[in-house]
Amino acid sequence: MAGRIPLVLLACGSFNPITHQHMRLFELARDHMHQTGLYRVVGGIVSPVGDNYGKQGLVVSKHRLAMARLALQSSDWVSVDDWESQQADWTETVVTMRYHYDCIAAQYHNSKDPPTASDVPQLKLLCGADFMDTFKIPGLWRDDHVEEVVGRFGLVCVSRGSLQPDRAIHESDLLSRHSQRIFLVREWVHNEISATEVRRALRRGQSVKYLLPDSVIDYIREHNLYTQDSEMKNKDVKLRPLTMQTIQD
Repeated sequence: MAGRIPLVLLACGSFNPITHQHMRLFELARDHMHQTGLYRVVGGIVSPVGDNYGKQGLVVSKHRLAMARLALQSSDWVSVDDWESQQADWTETVVTMRYHYDCIAAQYHNSKDPPTASDVPQLKLLCGADFMDTFKIPGLWRDDHVEEVVGRFGLVCVSRGSLQPDRAIHESDLLSRHSQRIFLVREWVHNEISATEVRRALRRGQSVKYLLPDSVIDYIREHNLYTQDSEMKNKDVKLRPLTMQTIQD
């Protein structure tokens, strides 16, 4: 793959808990980006959201980080990073992307041989098709942040079920303007694993074997996660991005 653009894929989200579907996103996206003939994927990063996000049923980040690391033990190219989850407040996706891009650039600039511009990997946000619909939620995203995430960095979006990310692009003038920076990946082997449904099964005492890695299931049992009580956490709390927008407005 000599001459191709090096690329790092970054996935931000709750990972509450991480599932096989989350991990498949990386494999599907890497295959697709290689098949473009333009890119060479050199790394992947899982970045769990901080505890102050305010999402209902969100268990503390130390557990979500631990489960992600267990799940990805066998991966030789995807790692788990705790920077986002360790911040004092919820961190906007664009801020997390800036941080990771700066780290990647610094790593290459500090190498023995001075890098050329083409040596420093690009960074793109990896997401599922449901993520595209979040751009439509009033107050959840600032336009300048969407502009930077899509226009500066770019998106790799993997289809999921009946969701149609191409429609989300068509219906948004901003996304349409940067459509060349959005890579749509079709998942032909349908995988409908949902972290929400996994949590529901767990709190009802039902089996989640083959939905999660065994190591993650063992960790959940050991720490008694995803109970009826834990699902009530943040029940009446407004998502932090929405409260931040209200304050800024």
